[in-house]
Amino acid sequence: MGLRAKPTYRQRRFGAEVRSLRERAGLTAGEAAEVMGMRKEHISNVESGRTSLSPERVHALVAAGGGEDATYIDELISLGQASGKGWWSEYRNRLRPSLLDIAELEAGAERIICYEPMFIPGLLQSHAYATAGFRGGYAGASREEQDLDVEFRMQRQRILRGDAPVHLHAVIYEAALHATFGDRRIMRDQLLRLVEASRCPNVTIQILPFDGPVAFGTSFTLAEHQVPKLSTVVVAHIEKSLYLGDADSLTRYRQWFASLSEAALPPVDASVQPEAHLAKNSLGLIQRLLYPLL
Repeated sequence: MGLRAKPTYRQRRFGAEVRSLRERAGLTAGEAAEVMGMRKEHISNVESGRTSLSPERVHALVAAGGGEDATYIDELISLGQASGKGWWSEYRNRLRPSLLDIAELEAGAERIICYEPMFIPGLLQSHAYATAGFRGGYAGASREEQDLDVEFRMQRQRILRGDAPVHLHAVIYEAALHATFGDRRIMRDQLLRLVEASRCPNVTIQILPFDGPVAFGTSFTLAEHQVPKLSTVVVAHIEKSLYLGDADSLTRYRQWFASLSEAALPPVDASVQPEAHLAKNSLGLIQRLLYPLL
C-alpha cells in the first residue's frame, strides 16, 4: 500500500495518538519498531498519518507500555481502520479537504458544543443565511463554488436528524443575531430557524447577551467523542483552522465553554409560552429581536 500524500484529519489524529502511546511507553521510534516487528521508517509514516497500523501492532505497542484503557484502544483501532467514506465522499476533489475533515469529525461525534461570537453556527444556519454569508465573504470564489459550499453546509446538518442524532449545544453571542446582510428577511428567517431547531430534543441553544458578565471573541467547536480523550477542538481561523486534541487543550476549552454557558441566558425552549418565563431568557431575547423584522 502506498503512502498517503495528503492525510485527512482523522488519519493524522490516529498517527498522533500512536505517537502518544509510544511516548507514554517510554519507547524510541526504533524500539517501538522492534516491538511491532516493523522498520523504523514505518513508524514515522504512521505517526504522520501517511499510513495506518494493524490492530495487532497497536496491541503490541500497548502491551509494551504496560496497558491502556481497553475502550480507548478499541476506539483508536476503529479510528485507524475506518474507511473515511460517508455522504461527504461525493464532494471529494470538489471542495477543500478541510471541509471534508469537519464533516467526518462531526459524523463521528457523540456531542458537539460550540461558541460563536459573530455568526450563527453552521449547523443551525438557514439556506438564505448561509448563502448570504458566502456571497458576502472575503474569499474570492465563483457563484458555482459558493453554491456548492452552501449545499455542503446544508448537508452537514443531517447529523442533527435521523434515528441517532448528535446532540448540539450552541452558545451564540448576541452580536450574531443582528447581522442582516442587507436584507431584514434573512435574519428574520434565521431567527425563526433557531426557534424551530430548539424544538429538537437534541439541540440546546443559549444566547450570551451584550449586558452579560462575559465576552469571548474566538469561535470554537468541540466534537466530543464517545471516548473523551479522542475528542477534538476546532478553532476557526480566516486562513486555516486549528485542530487541537491534546488533553490540556480539551480541558481548557471544556472549561471555557462551561463558563460561557453559565454566563449565557437560559436555553431556548420553544415549548414554553413567553409569558410563562419569569426571568430573561434566550427565547425572549430572540423574540424581542424578531418582532421588528416581521
